Amino acid sequence: MENFADYILTEEDFAAKLEIAYYLSKKREIFFNKSDIFKVEILRMFLNYSKIEVDENFLLTAAILCNCKKVDNAQDIESVHTYAKKGAEYLALLGFEKRFCKVCEEINRYSNSNPREKESDILELVDQFGGMLLDRPERIGFKPDEALVLLEHRNLKDKYNRYLGTFIDFVNFMEEININEIVNITAFRKLVKIYNETDSIPEFMKKVVYDYEPKVDKLMTKHIENIAEDMLKRLDNPNRPLFSEETTKKIMSHVKEKPIAGVKE
Repeated sequence: MENFADYILTEEDFAAKLEIAYYLSKKREIFFNKSDIFKVEILRMFLNYSKIEVDENFLLTAAILCNCKKVDNAQDIESVHTYAKKGAEYLALLGFEKRFCKVCEEINRYSNSNPREKESDILELVDQFGGMLLDRPERIGFKPDEALVLLEHRNLKDKYNRYLGTFIDFVNFMEEININEIVNITAFRKLVKIYNETDSIPEFMKKVVYDYEPKVDKLMTKHIENIAEDMLKRLDNPNRPLFSEETTKKIMSHVKEKPIAGVKE
């Protein structure tokens, strides 16, 4: 007989996955709210941008369910430290295999699980960055550039995350994309705006999947094409410098070094 894990993993349609998780949360009273959808959408865009070799269906499912035992109270320190491990244990009961549960447990580092799975590093980045963009009772949401600084120099200080550099490139790339409305609005700011202006989970889900996603995917593709076209133009320019400014400085610095012994200047 098919268990829940088989059921949701077999379903590869993104919108259907979110609906399954939503109805599970209503039935089993597990944690699933708009912030989960918000973060999973950032993950989906990151995978679309980076082309990292991971099982996208596996990772999106993990992102949807990894916070299932989270408590919506940042002041409950014990729950903050244990929800990921408890969530992994609960997912095992639903039929998910050991590695899937391990990836979900490693969304944060409180359980000290090592060595970390590569998918866990991706979930960590998305979870922390996405959370910082949203308003909290104790603070307003950070701008993407501010969130990146905090992510790199506070949250992950002295910690190794193999995809941090790629994620920073992704955020900077997305900040160059503007969605045309009455006034231009960046892609992340638009997602935050939809989040703030939508009350119910089903309504937010629909706006993200059926309105935001097609628009942002098209703009991402166009921006990548523009970057590629600009690079080709630079390569085709016969007057372009042979070396970059940085490379030229290095070469000139080397040339100014002492001559090799036995060779007259």
